[in-house]
Amino acid sequence: MTPDFGKCKRAGPATKGGEFASLEAPILVAVPEMSEITLPSVTTAKGDLWVFGYGSLMWRPGFAFEERVPARLVGEHRALCVYSFVHRGTPEKPGLVLGLDRGGACRGIAFRVAEKNRADVVAYLRAREQVTSVYREVMRSVWLENDARARVSALAYVVDRGHVQYAGRLSLAEQHRHVVQGHGQSGANRDYVTATVKAIEAEGFRDTQLHQLATMLHSDGHSLHAPPPVEDRENR
Repeated sequence: MTPDFGKCKRAGPATKGGEFASLEAPILVAVPEMSEITLPSVTTAKGDLWVFGYGSLMWRPGFAFEERVPARLVGEHRALCVYSFVHRGTPEKPGLVLGLDRGGACRGIAFRVAEKNRADVVAYLRAREQVTSVYREVMRSVWLENDARARVSALAYVVDRGHVQYAGRLSLAEQHRHVVQGHGQSGANRDYVTATVKAIEAEGFRDTQLHQLATMLHSDGHSLHAPPPVEDRENR
């Protein structure tokens, strides 16, 4: 266990209607102090809240919002860099889910949440995203890709590089292996990847590595359903 992880936390049940199903059994995970992974002021600040989605939030936000706008975040990029022990895998057979990691830029969706719903939405997101506290809760500047082209401050979940579930930069082959084996309380890992790729395509852009992985998974599916070879009876 790294020095940053000083205590164990028992993960509680997930919020109904979120990215993941209710936890059927508690799990123990090492987590940092709460103040290190959450922003206490985010629930009490005044005004509407912007939330930046770059993975499953793009296709299943799970919370009420007033506005949904394509957006770009600069300084971090989308990557399959988080081992999934709950949602799309298990500790014995980890899957892979997305995180925001250092460098580059990321296109996604910014959701505007009404001030009256701020506390409830933050509580929902923490229950959904922070089951094992692998993300840091941060506020980031994002640029809205609408007519206004405004810059707003948005809540985002960035991978904690010191967490045991941080996978780092995996090769495409390694990503494929984990996604194929991954199945957790939210379902098959391959479904998570393909749904995210479809959501990205619906916004009119591509994520090169995710699309390459989706192509590999699609090919796997075809090979699984390929007809059996014709038997060469003359050589029996």
